[in-house]
Amino acid sequence: MITTQNVSLQYGKRVLFKDVNLKFHPGECYGIIGANGAGKSTFLKILSGEISPNKGEVVIPKGKRLSVLSQNQNEFDHMTAVDAVISGHEKLFKLKVEQDALYELGDQLTDKQGERLAVIMNEYAELDGWEADANARMMLSELGIDSVHHDIMMSDLDAKIKVKVLLARALFGNPDVLIMDEPTNNLDIKSVHWLEDFLLDFKNTTIIVSHNRHFLNKVCTHICDVDFSQISMFMGNYDFWYATSQLILRQQKEANKKAETRAEELKDFIARFSANASKSRQATSRKKELANLKIEDIKPSSRKYPYINFEMEREVGNEILVVENLSLKGYFKNVSFRVNKGDKIGFLSQKSLIISKLFDCIMGKIQPDSGEVTMGKTITPSYLPGNYSEYFDKVDLNLVDWLKQFSTDTHETFVRSWLGRMLFTGEESQKEANVLSGGEKVRCMLAKTMLNRGNLLILDEPTNHLDLESITSLNEGMVKYKGVMLFATHDEEILSTVANRIIEVNEDKFVDKLMTYKEYINR
Repeated sequence: MITTQNVSLQYGKRVLFKDVNLKFHPGECYGIIGANGAGKSTFLKILSGEISPNKGEVVIPKGKRLSVLSQNQNEFDHMTAVDAVISGHEKLFKLKVEQDALYELGDQLTDKQGERLAVIMNEYAELDGWEADANARMMLSELGIDSVHHDIMMSDLDAKIKVKVLLARALFGNPDVLIMDEPTNNLDIKSVHWLEDFLLDFKNTTIIVSHNRHFLNKVCTHICDVDFSQISMFMGNYDFWYATSQLILRQQKEANKKAETRAEELKDFIARFSANASKSRQATSRKKELANLKIEDIKPSSRKYPYINFEMEREVGNEILVVENLSLKGYFKNVSFRVNKGDKIGFLSQKSLIISKLFDCIMGKIQPDSGEVTMGKTITPSYLPGNYSEYFDKVDLNLVDWLKQFSTDTHETFVRSWLGRMLFTGEESQKEANVLSGGEKVRCMLAKTMLNRGNLLILDEPTNHLDLESITSLNEGMVKYKGVMLFATHDEEILSTVANRIIEVNEDKFVDKLMTYKEYINR
């Protein structure tokens, strides 16, 4: 168990945390959530000992080993991939290095060195050192790293392979406390699923910061919300925390509601969600704890969610979109599909640029080498491209004037109301469009897309740069949308809850299946 006792951290007048008292137990997985800049990653650094709090302490029982996922891809460039993995168990790796050095002495080994070697070999065996090499290689293979890369220097490996090696390093040797900041970043889907399965079977303590809601929902038994300069811990996964917070927020707004009715509503709500425990062995105790949860125990979050709701100007006709034998050299060839009413098609590819080029061809932004795109006469497309820099670069406009370009109603009150939906209120609406952050630009593009009121929605990686709150709102808006949709995203929760058809496009492969994302992955 790892415990924080009155942990406080303050930079100048800004208080990140004040008197945080938490206990993290073995067999549980804790997801740390909070608004951008709330201090999630900073809290992990306090837990790992990388930085010290202004007040309070982190207590880890003596003899317990803590492992942290490294964010520095070049930190272990002087090692082979296998040695980098084994170095995750610091004590074991030091023994290995010393043992190997003594072995190399051969006949020149002194009696004292021989005695030391005997001690090392005994300690090495106690730590399961003789299986370390085989275990490290097995973990690398399970993460999809071919054996030919196992003994290559890290400095010579591709960045995508390095990410997996660093993950294996953090997981190696069954650490007592595992701390990971955005562990699914830059991982392929198979590796993410492997990590989910690993953590579901992991019997020690896991503490994670992640923007991947599907991942948080799958592995987390608790959510720790960084808000109000506090860190509050709740039972359940992200969806349970979010739905509960929204429920209580609605109830607070309905102050005249009777206490008994509120209590019954919460009781029914908890009963439905408690069945979705991510770890079956803790399910019984968690249900008991949830059953005793009181409405006063959870405060609604202070974080704000943008309002995302895609509406159509008109219904789609029978002819929507036909793509015939579309080819673009270096990206795809002979791509053909017909879009039907009710389709919400999730596009997959090993290279995201392939889908971006396909969408650009469909929208006429670039010309394919061959093939044809036919769009129905009733169709009004609304496109959010993966690269939207042209809408902001060298644009000397504030946000009100920027959004007016895409609105039929140019009254300032109307335009400001749309900016307000996307959390640009007051003076923020006067920001210059060319100095916005990545997340702010996406929210502006979403406002533009909604104003188009298209009945064919094409979204290329719309979650890029967005925080959890915006991604959650976007997900809800995509689920509610009544029109036809083509989209590409790395967000598995969106793929799982929105797509009813999957198209996979690669340079040498095209697959079109009328099925959900989960069905496609299982297939």
